[in-house]
Amino acid sequence: MATTAITGARVFDGEKTLGVRTVVLDGRKIRAVGGEAPEGAEVVDGRGATLLPGLIDAHVHSAPGSLALALRFGVTTELEMQGMNTRENRAHITEDDTVADVRSAGFGITPPGGHPSELMPEGFRPAGDLPPVLPLMPFSTTPEEAAAYVPQLLARGSDYIKFMIDDGSVEGHPGLPMLDQATLDAGVAEAKKYGALTVAHTLTLEATRMAVEAGVDGLVHVFMDRPHITEIVDLIAEAGMFVVPCVCLDASMMGITGGDLADDPRVARRLDDKWEKTLRSSYNRYPQGRLDDVLATVRALAEAGVDLLAGTDASMAETFFGGLAHGASLHQELQYLVAAGLTPSQALRAATATTARRFGLTDRGRIAEGLRADVLLVDGDPTTNIGDTLSTRAIWRRGARLE
Repeated sequence: MATTAITGARVFDGEKTLGVRTVVLDGRKIRAVGGEAPEGAEVVDGRGATLLPGLIDAHVHSAPGSLALALRFGVTTELEMQGMNTRENRAHITEDDTVADVRSAGFGITPPGGHPSELMPEGFRPAGDLPPVLPLMPFSTTPEEAAAYVPQLLARGSDYIKFMIDDGSVEGHPGLPMLDQATLDAGVAEAKKYGALTVAHTLTLEATRMAVEAGVDGLVHVFMDRPHITEIVDLIAEAGMFVVPCVCLDASMMGITGGDLADDPRVARRLDDKWEKTLRSSYNRYPQGRLDDVLATVRALAEAGVDLLAGTDASMAETFFGGLAHGASLHQELQYLVAAGLTPSQALRAATATTARRFGLTDRGRIAEGLRADVLLVDGDPTTNIGDTLSTRAIWRRGARLE
């Protein structure tokens, strides 16, 4: 693979702005940040542009074509929060530089009939007694069952363990079976024995409280059923948890479409008809919600020093969650984070270095010598105008430039 020198661009290294530097990509890794372009290197003129680490979407559900779509928007890694792209299933993805890389929770621990069973085909739902082996969904109703599933999920390639804490009230399915505190506690404690990262699906304040009490490492939603209270923000901060707000999903749940994003020509030219249709729709299951309350919660978490990670909950085209499209919606999430009060640089960290650090992705998320050559060159300066992240000039995944 050829050596590439990107010259004349401002560099945001995932944590801070370095000013104008030459960045050298050698094979699949970053050889140097600073200095001169080596002799014989292919030189890419980055004047007027900013070089960023490849973006990371910290909450998705993969679908056919979604990893390729994500990469077209400079998202070089997606973190799957429910799906099949566990370690044993993704060798073809790892070696394919035309799609985003992926990590996966596999399937989240939930009771029989619990979320997201109501979204799944009938075959996903349990009928009668479950066999004593791991089914497609790790249904658990007791502490013993939850604890038993953790090592099985890890053995089958889950990169982190997810717990569903959801009674269906926000999604329009009130009364769904939900993990109780004892079962959640047991599952989280078992994961800690294995050193596994734990995350929780929490759309309500009370579900959030349960996750904090259980010692979950991170929340992959911000609660949207009520305004924040200082007590819960302080509990999250004191526990050292991270939060993936998924504001763009909350907006869709409230009936707000991604139409404005789809109208942006920088987005439209990268979408096919089905993804454009999906982006222009909405999930609209919680129209009584208030987006201003969600933004205020995000602002309070940031002010309390909580690590915020950028994620979207993008799923399949024309099914599940309207108003979202892989790759494109992460740029909208960055705009929502800035609207909530983060600086553009803080928002960029939420999609690069902070997410990599919290998920143990030590080889990416920053522009530094020896790391993966996952980088994104954009016109303008997104550290002052976050909308510039969409002005893509070039994308590299492991040093391979996306055509």
